[in-house]
Parts: sequence; structure tokens; C-alpha cells
Amino acid sequence: MSKDCGRHDEKKQLVKRIFIAIFGLLVVLGIVVLLVWAILHPAKPRFILQDVSIYAFNLTPPNYLTINMQVTVASRNPNDRIGISYQKLDIFATYRNQMITLPTLLPRTYQGHQDVTVWSPFLYCNAVPVASFLEAGLSQDMDAGLVLMHIKVSGHLKWKVGNWVSGWYQINVNCPAYISFSDRSKSIQVGAARKYQLVQTCSVEISLN
Repeated sequence: MSKDCGRHDEKKQLVKRIFIAIFGLLVVLGIVVLLVWAILHPAKPRFILQDVSIYAFNLTPPNYLTINMQVTVASRNPNDRIGISYQKLDIFATYRNQMITLPTLLPRTYQGHQDVTVWSPFLYCNAVPVASFLEAGLSQDMDAGLVLMHIKVSGHLKWKVGNWVSGWYQINVNCPAYISFSDRSKSIQVGAARKYQLVQTCSVEISLN
């Protein structure tokens, strides 16, 4: 009976030691990852709204909005040792914090160190009814000849260091776009579109998903 109890105690001690060893290894690995992360300290990607080409921007009674435009957005990874993997990025236009085009899905993209990616998606809506306050604001701004829209990008990214890949992070990009309908010197005619060269720096916010 005493021998059985002794063996049982030995097994318990062995299991306990294995558990402590595994826990200690996980703690060490966690500290190493945190140290590497702290040393590398990834910088946020930089976004620029390069241009907007307007094919259609019409507001018809009583409150129907039609938009067809192409935007060019460039993103740069400023990090020397960290890659960025973009997942499920949606791009769309807003006016007074209200979405005025359907979201367009950008292709999945991996950015290596110091890489630059350029997207040129189309944004559109077709005779979509808008709220009365938006219709009134848009009408007033279009009559004045200047409309402030925001081109926004929203989605997820992961950081990559060697073989290590982080968890998901939320990314939100906001690019102001001042579109002049009265001063034609602010744009050029390209086929059926008026092209506005903006080269506008965008704000970028990144948070844990």
C-alpha cells in the first residue's frame, strides 16, 4: 500500500514538474516576443489619396444621388523589418459622416519592407435615395461649387516579422477630398471624366481587433 502511494506521489510530482516547465517555456517565449515587438515597434502604414476622377456626380429630385468615380490611393509600409498583410479592406466615400457610395473590396495585399501599393478602384451608387439633410447640404455645396467628401478605407491587417505573424488589427483610413465643380482649373478632362490631382495625406488609425 505504501509503495503504491509512493508511486502515485512520484507521478504527481512528475506531472507538476512538466506543467511548470511548459508554463516557464511559454512565459519565456512571451517575453521574447514582447521584447522583439518592443524593439521593432511597427510604424503605421502611410496612405495618400493621389487623385479622384469623376464620371458622374448628380443629385436629382426629390433626393436621388448618382455617383460614378475612380480614386487612386497609395499605401506605403515605412518599416524596415516588418511586413504588413492587408485583409478585407473596404473603400467607400462619405459626406458629412454618411456613406454615399457602396463599399468596394480591395484585393488582399502583402507589403514587404518599405513597399508601396497603389489601388485604383471605382466607387459608385445609382439613384440612391439620401436623407433630406444630406440632400440639402449637397445641393448647397454643389451650388457653391465645392464639395468636401471623405474617401475611407476600413479593414484588417496583420504584422509579419520573419515567420511570426501577429493577430488581427483594425485599420481605419480617412482621406479628405475637396472637389471643385465651379473652378475647372482644379481638374483636367480625361475622356469622359474630370480628374482631380489631390495628393492628399490621409489619417490612419490602428487598434486591436
